[in-house]
Amino acid sequence: MSTVLTEADVAALSVAKVVDARGTGCPGPLLEAKKAMPGVAIGEVLELWSSDPQTKADVAAWSGKVGHGFLGAVPAQGYDRVLIRRAK
Repeated sequence: MSTVLTEADVAALSVAKVVDARGTGCPGPLLEAKKAMPGVAIGEVLELWSSDPQTKADVAAWSGKVGHGFLGAVPAQGYDRVLIRRAK
């Protein structure tokens, strides 16, 4: 289940890294998030931009499986901003 954040919620977060995976189909955005996560310190937030509607569910499932915090997603113009807090 994905959580929809507001712009205010996102503005309150400090994002350590942004990964632009727009235009990439499944499983591309998830793979990009996995690849980028080691570059984010524990406790920091990774923001993933994706135009694939399945990404929110994929990232939520992956985050739960590996122990990261899925913070949710905020819709933007033609894509979603998906936020993940690195936990380990």
